[in-house]
Amino acid sequence: MLQVWSRDLSHAKPLAEEFGAKPETSLKNLRSADIYIIAVPDDAIANVADQLDLHNHLVVHTAGSVSKDALQKASRNFGVLYPLQSLRKEIPVIPEIPFLVDGNTSDDLTLIFDFAETISKRVRVANDEERKKLHLSAVIVSNFSNHLFAIAEEYIKKSNSDFSLLYPLINEIARRIEFESPAKLQTGPAVRKDIETLRNHEELLKDYPEIKNLYALFTKSIQEFYKRF
Repeated sequence: MLQVWSRDLSHAKPLAEEFGAKPETSLKNLRSADIYIIAVPDDAIANVADQLDLHNHLVVHTAGSVSKDALQKASRNFGVLYPLQSLRKEIPVIPEIPFLVDGNTSDDLTLIFDFAETISKRVRVANDEERKKLHLSAVIVSNFSNHLFAIAEEYIKKSNSDFSLLYPLINEIARRIEFESPAKLQTGPAVRKDIETLRNHEELLKDYPEIKNLYALFTKSIQEFYKRF
């Protein structure tokens, strides 16, 4: 790694120092490199790319829902290096990271694929359409699930109970779907059509209208889903 660019030097410095690179705040000062990686919010990718003039140097972005064509003004050689994983700088251990890659040409794709394989054992080619659909699915299984965890945690804390008692259940549910389709693993009062339990739960949520509405929505969704089986 040669340089780490950010508009905010305090953001660039820690990563640059970790890899012995130079922090940089001006895109005009970028040095010649084999590959340039644009890892910024999705809505900023095109703006950053439009400020670059990399000629035939390879440039990639890391977004799941943005077309590779957003980079076409930056260079003749471009593509995507999308990590299908939730990553935060606070996490102590780097998890397994599947990479979805694409390239403007077959040669670009080969270079990006080979580079991704130096980082991950799970690399596959995915065009814009497939990548967007996988990104949408990632939002559902990650962001939506985490929001439900947050809601449950708040409810439990207000009930003076211990959310950590649910950790083994959360881990078990995540573990099971590695071996079987989630559609075959559904449990609970909704799929069983346990009307009495559903009513009891709704009564418990009478003072929590937002959670009650979500509970009713998910119950209906589960029951409608399993009408197809």
